[in-house]
Amino acid sequence: MVKGLATVIYPVPDLDRAKAWYATAFQQQPYFDQPFYVGFNIGGYELGLDPNSPWTGVSSVAYWRVDDIGNAVEHFVSAGAKSAAEIQDVGDGIKVATVVDPFGNMIGLIENPHFKL
Repeated sequence: MVKGLATVIYPVPDLDRAKAWYATAFQQQPYFDQPFYVGFNIGGYELGLDPNSPWTGVSSVAYWRVDDIGNAVEHFVSAGAKSAAEIQDVGDGIKVATVVDPFGNMIGLIENPHFKL
């Protein structure tokens, strides 16, 4: 069911400044560039920049690839996780959700048709 690590998202207070820094640091331009999110494809993994992150005090959330995000959320919740952020369509066919494991760890789930294995 889980396909592997997909995305790490960094909260950033200044998206334009962060986008420029990450483009320079990783020597490439983003593949997804919107005012609410910027995504870079780094060796088949996504490095995301989020200017509106709800995760105060959390520096990043790792997202795991799944084929069907609805089934994946249901699976994790039935295994004892709690929903932290409902499934959201963020554009271009990409859907994300976040759950919290019984130990307080954030687990991001992502269904992204641009990253098929």
